[in-house]
Amino acid sequence: MQPYELFIGLRYVRAKRRNQSISLISAIAILGMALGVAALIVVLSVMNGFQKEIRARILGIAPHLQITAENGSLSDWSGVLNLTSTHPQVAAAAPFITGQGMLSYEQNVQGIMVRGIIPESESHVIDLSDKIKSGSLESLREGEFGIALGTDLARGLGVRLDDKILLMTPQGQITPAGMLPRLKQFKVVSIFEIGMSPYDSSLALIHLADAQKLYRMNDAVTGISARLKNLDMAPQVARDMERELPRDIYVNDWTRQHANYFRAVQIEKKMMFIVVFLIVVVAAVNIISTLVMAVTDKQADIAILRTLGASPGSIMKIFIVQGTLIGLVGLALGVGGGIMLALNIDVVVPFIERMLGVHILSKEIYFINELPSDVQRDDVLIVTGISFMISLLATLYPSWRASKTQPAEALRYE
Repeated sequence: MQPYELFIGLRYVRAKRRNQSISLISAIAILGMALGVAALIVVLSVMNGFQKEIRARILGIAPHLQITAENGSLSDWSGVLNLTSTHPQVAAAAPFITGQGMLSYEQNVQGIMVRGIIPESESHVIDLSDKIKSGSLESLREGEFGIALGTDLARGLGVRLDDKILLMTPQGQITPAGMLPRLKQFKVVSIFEIGMSPYDSSLALIHLADAQKLYRMNDAVTGISARLKNLDMAPQVARDMERELPRDIYVNDWTRQHANYFRAVQIEKKMMFIVVFLIVVVAAVNIISTLVMAVTDKQADIAILRTLGASPGSIMKIFIVQGTLIGLVGLALGVGGGIMLALNIDVVVPFIERMLGVHILSKEIYFINELPSDVQRDDVLIVTGISFMISLLATLYPSWRASKTQPAEALRYE
């Protein structure tokens, strides 16, 4: 590119135009590009944050690996526990029991999922220490029938620490009056908050020995849960364990247990990218409109340049410079604004919520109650690269049209 082509292209961008509508459309094109790029960066960062936050919260309460029996009752669980613990990728393992139940307190009744654990062992598998709001898991002692409840569950039942509640299980007793559920009184010893509605509103923890008595499992357990040193190795560890365990024992890893959540976030991320990318396309159309009008406005200038010896390629480069600069200004503003907004989303969203008096996220619907953000360099580079290519392509047709201008025709009416 010759220096004069760059100089003239930059001058056309800075110069005041006779036609004010060209300046307005240029400003709209820059604003549209900036908004589109910023929106793309913010949307992708929020979707990354959702994926990261949901993954962290799910794996904060769910084990990386679960080993269960075909009939739901693992009798020789100590041997399975020892085999699991010896795998080089397993950091910790613990037995558990799961079952359904119903809690009753005064006039309130609510269905729950009961999980029987050994607190000392379970604390190495899932991290609940920072999620305890009151009481402690160490209070779940064998034979004392203590229970730990999620915050929403405790609030729904209207219970507090040390309250006595009634737990009913479907494993009932047959009487002349029919099947009666088993009833057992428990004492609330701890209240926790995971931050995800499915757990906070329906999960209750009791001691493993109490769960065995409650569900009449004798010495059996539902399965073994494990925490891995590298959670990304979960599928490989699961395959290794399946080869060593009997065929009636199943090994399930977190990627299969919660695959729908992560797949849904990935699909939503791709769809949101496509939808928001239309803003960039609209901005590119505005660049085309700007250059078409600029070419029409500069017909005389083009004709004079042609008579002075400028080639059609040089004319084309002049308007490519003009259109590309418009795109770059919008791109720079969008990238800068998008990154700034994405990094401060935890401040901006609460401000908007307070100003409008609404709560944007409800954890009953979205699993989490705050808008997370995770700006990734690759996403920013992809958005920047694609947006620049779109703005560059948008300059080709108007520039080609300018290069086809005939000097005689352009100067006929001047």
